Amino acid sequence: MAKKLSIIIVHYNVTQLLKACLQSVEKYAADIDYEIIVADNKSTDSSWGDLIPEFPKVHFIASDVNEGFAKANNKAVKIATGEYILLLNPDTELEGLYLDEILNFADFKADFGCLGVRMHDARGNFLPESKRAVPDMFNSFEKLFTGFKKNNSKSYYRNDISEFDVAEVEVITGAFFLCKKEVYENSGGLDERYFMYGEDVDLCYTLLQNGFKNYYYGKVSILHHKGESTIKDEVYLERFYGAMQIFIDKYYRVQKPMQYSFLKAGLKLRHKIEQIKLK
Repeated sequence: MAKKLSIIIVHYNVTQLLKACLQSVEKYAADIDYEIIVADNKSTDSSWGDLIPEFPKVHFIASDVNEGFAKANNKAVKIATGEYILLLNPDTELEGLYLDEILNFADFKADFGCLGVRMHDARGNFLPESKRAVPDMFNSFEKLFTGFKKNNSKSYYRNDISEFDVAEVEVITGAFFLCKKEVYENSGGLDERYFMYGEDVDLCYTLLQNGFKNYYYGKVSILHHKGESTIKDEVYLERFYGAMQIFIDKYYRVQKPMQYSFLKAGLKLRHKIEQIKLK
C-alpha cells in the first residue's frame, strides 16, 4: 500500500548511530504515513542485524558488496512506495514533530525539487553544508583556499541566508534530502558514477536544470554526528576529490572550459595539500 513518505537509510558500520536514528524516526514520525527502508552496504560489522527484530516495521535489505552511497540509495528507492522519499543518513537524528510540516510545505510549492533542513553537530555547532551554492570558479576558490566567507548568494555556503531562514537555494545535503519519488526517478536519481560524496550536489544541479526549485528549511533541525563513519585517510581523499572531478568533468569541461581548467588545477593542488597533511 502506498505511503506518503519513504525514509531511505543507507548504512555502513555505524550500528549504534543507526539505532538512535531509527528511534528518532519512531518518536517523531508517528503522525504521518511512512515506511523505512534500511539498505546495509556490506558492513564489515554484522551487528546491524541485531536491529532487525528490534525494529520489526523497518524493511532491511542487504547488499553482497559495498556499492557506494548513490547506487544503494537508488536501489532502495526502486522498492519504495512513498509519494515522497527522504534520504536520511544513519548518523543523523530527527529532533521534532516536523515531518508533516515540511511535507505540507512541499505539497504547496510549484515545481518542488528537493528540501533540506538545518543541521548541527553533537556540540550544537551549525553545519554550513546544510545550504550551498553550485560549485563554480569563484566560490570553490573561497572554499578550498581561503578562510574568507563572502556574504552573498554566490558564497559556497550561502552566507547571505541565515541558518534559521526558509529560502530557495541551489544545493542541499544528501544527509537529509526530501524529494518526490517521481521527480527523483525522472531526474535519474543519484548519479552512480559517484561512489560517495558529490552525488547530492549533482542531483540538486540536475533538478535546477530541469526547472525545479530547491529549498533550505531552517525552521527545523537534525543532529548530524558528522564524520563518525568516515576515516579521513587516503581512500577518503581519493573519493572526495574524485567526486569533485566527476562533477566538473560532467558540467564544466565543455560548457565552461576556462572555469574547468581553474577548478581542475585547484582540486589537484588541494588534494596534494591534504595528502601532505596525512603524512
